[in-house]
Amino acid sequence: MVKIYSISVILAPPSESCTVLATASDLSQYSFYQKGSVAEFMSFFSRTVVDRTPQGQRQSVQENNYTAHVYNRGGAEQLAAVIITDQDYPVRPAFSLLTKVLDEFIAKIPQSSFRNPSSISFSEIQVYVSKYQDPTQADTIMRVQQELDETKIVLHKTIESVLERGEKLENLVDRSNALSAQSKMFYKTAKKQNDCCVVM
Repeated sequence: MVKIYSISVILAPPSESCTVLATASDLSQYSFYQKGSVAEFMSFFSRTVVDRTPQGQRQSVQENNYTAHVYNRGGAEQLAAVIITDQDYPVRPAFSLLTKVLDEFIAKIPQSSFRNPSSISFSEIQVYVSKYQDPTQADTIMRVQQELDETKIVLHKTIESVLERGEKLENLVDRSNALSAQSKMFYKTAKKQNDCCVVM
């Protein structure tokens, strides 16, 4: 089962330390006592991969069972986004989601508030963590591919049933031919029997 653990939006000015502006996580699979440590690890991991990703670049970094997909957009805003997932989460939907998060963040949060992260309220990021646990929701190409796969399965089943019906028809034709041959033999035998005896 694919899983998103956290999504973060990070201010990443070049040659300065980065600052987490907004973050959300789903650590429900961890116990109460583990959640604090795991959250600290996720935050550290996010900041570390952003620090090591040049502006304008995307990359994926694996650490144990986790994969951090990072998009350091750079530009005037100097923002980056990180999504930490399990290793099974597809790459294309992860980067599509990061682009959506950054676009919405830039549209809703004024750049003047970036220097005061505690004043930023971006609750939509938690919605992204919940909604996009299913990667097909983040990537329309993947959703279309899934629909095509489902259609292909239906077509295969239909073709198999047609072939089965064709095999059954072939059996019926063979039986019909055999029955025809038996009918002809019966007719000939009956005619011979009837020829020897005359009915008055």
